[in-house]
Amino acid sequence: MADESLTTDPGETNADRSFVGSMLAPRYLLGVLGVVAFAAVPFVGISTTQLLVLIGALYFGMFAMSWDVVSGYTGEISFGHALFFAVGGYTSTLLNLEFGLSPSLTIPAGVALAALAGVLIGVPALRIRGPYLSLITLVAPLILLQVFIIYGDVFGGELGLSSPAALVTADEFDLVVTANYYIALGLFLAILLLLFAVTRSNIGSVLTAIREDEDAVAAAGLNVAKFKVFAFVLSAAIGGLAGAMFVHTPVGSPRPSQLLALIVSIEVLIAAILGGMGTIVGAGLGGVFFYFVNDLLNQQEFTIPLVNVGLNEASLLIFALLTMVLIYVLPQGVFPSAIRAGRRLLGRARGNPVATDGGHESDATTPIEQTADRYRRALEELEERIEGDEK
Repeated sequence: MADESLTTDPGETNADRSFVGSMLAPRYLLGVLGVVAFAAVPFVGISTTQLLVLIGALYFGMFAMSWDVVSGYTGEISFGHALFFAVGGYTSTLLNLEFGLSPSLTIPAGVALAALAGVLIGVPALRIRGPYLSLITLVAPLILLQVFIIYGDVFGGELGLSSPAALVTADEFDLVVTANYYIALGLFLAILLLLFAVTRSNIGSVLTAIREDEDAVAAAGLNVAKFKVFAFVLSAAIGGLAGAMFVHTPVGSPRPSQLLALIVSIEVLIAAILGGMGTIVGAGLGGVFFYFVNDLLNQQEFTIPLVNVGLNEASLLIFALLTMVLIYVLPQGVFPSAIRAGRRLLGRARGNPVATDGGHESDATTPIEQTADRYRRALEELEERIEGDEK
């Protein structure tokens, strides 16, 4: 038998070995391989046009992760998350075009103003929840869009503003695109790691508990409103950062159709649920997948038989229908379901039919089910209140 002292560090604890072992888990190794694959994309013969689409996809993935911080973890569904995306993008653009400030100054300003918008949206969480808060998030971007139209001489109206200064300049456009791709990829990974750390911390546990049973969290003596506001501000700041960076890339522009339109908020909701609501990683990958495939579908001229509708015209409908099907078939989303399937396969290969991190499968309800239950209870409370007033 080999001497254990030759194979282990005398100062290494069981916790250290457990941590190292968890970091070597297959899902983390797959994650590393995924990062390497993304980093190698510019060298595998991909066209400049496709690389531009991937840049947009990465920023949309960041936007999806910012949505997941609030909606996926607290269960407060935001139907107007594009507000933060637009505030960051328009702030950075206006400061650059009107005052000549460099992106290095305008982007942080966009993040700060988006965070302030998060406070204004998050503060109502002190008194309301469920459908009421969702209604506020739905109305807020519609109001902002009307402001943009009324003050069209400042905000460019429905046509938007001209593109601000680029993040990167070079004589060759291919070099500009490649540099922008790596900036987007680096920021995507940084946001992913940040949100992953936050949601796996004690704060993340409280946010998840709020989604599961807000009253129980309040009964435990925790300030629910404080954690909700924190989630909104963090989400808004990251959404604003994504929007502020996006408008300075070759693929982005400060237009309502790209930053503020209601369809943008619907798309990010679909993408996050498709990838895996309440997982951050799944939401990010869902955003990248949605943007890339949606762009691919929009370029197709194929006409769907029987309905006589172009594939490019029905791309969002296709994703919406796919999401509805997946909610029933894979209620956790694609990414979490793939992880669970991989654990089962590994468990069978090792002689253990079920293998998870804790050694057993969880019977807990999914984030979607927990959120739906929250809304159901809120509507029941509203109905009881109305009946009480009538009596």
